[in-house]
Amino acid sequence: MFILSAFADEISPDPREQIAVLKSCNVQHIEFRSIHKTNVLALSDEQIREFKKLLDGEGFQLSAIGSPVGKVPIDSPFDIHLDKLKRAVELCQVFGTPNIRVFSFYPPGNDPNFDPANWPTHRDEVIRRMGAMAEFAQLSKITLFHENEHRIFGDAPDRVRDILASVNSPALRAAYDAANYVFGGFDPVEGWEKTKAFTAHFHIKDWKRGGPAAGHEHGVIPGTGDGNIPYSIRAAAAAGYHGYAVMEPHLRGGGPTGGFTGPDLFPLAVKAFRKILRDCNAEEGTG
Repeated sequence: MFILSAFADEISPDPREQIAVLKSCNVQHIEFRSIHKTNVLALSDEQIREFKKLLDGEGFQLSAIGSPVGKVPIDSPFDIHLDKLKRAVELCQVFGTPNIRVFSFYPPGNDPNFDPANWPTHRDEVIRRMGAMAEFAQLSKITLFHENEHRIFGDAPDRVRDILASVNSPALRAAYDAANYVFGGFDPVEGWEKTKAFTAHFHIKDWKRGGPAAGHEHGVIPGTGDGNIPYSIRAAAAAGYHGYAVMEPHLRGGGPTGGFTGPDLFPLAVKAFRKILRDCNAEEGTG
């Protein structure tokens, strides 16, 4: 069963507009990444209280805290960064969600010319940090969903599997993003097959191969790109999947801090994904 959610900041930075559009789409969950162009972990306590009041009044819930935890260089101080995870856990308690989206670190110094062939040099430190994060999450009764983001250690199917199998914690699972594999030059079907045993969360966006060099600077309507989204949805449905599918279409662009789709195009992406669910005999749930 797939429960639809959304990175609502792709609709608008205004939380009221976010909710209005999602209500029109009959989507009642949000993956909370930002409002008012401010990241969730940088919001004040007052802003958090106001957003929680708005969600409660409109009958919305969170699928996860869409944190940027793990989106820092692997050689940056870990203790300072761990404080961000602690803040994310605090927000889980506020919003009543047991889930946090995380990443597995950029190259040293966030070097744009880093050769991925050099990742083995830093592999043990990545595993150590991800293990420490998972241990803290488990003690807090929280599940971390690792997203296979471009340029982090876990952008390649083999490295995603390495993280999850090596840490081997029920508090660290995979968020499968087919478009991210395409954008990174990987086969999304291979990505699914190598990580499906750990996958407990879906991000829904699609992409054409080649990236900006081929004129593909934004996502495409789900099902029209090279992400082969039906492959993973059909397989997950057949295996009895019960969790979230989070709309993150990037139809007007995307980058390291998120993407933008707009209030006009977002409903089209939701409609297209619902068709994929029907075609794959996958049931949509309400939470």
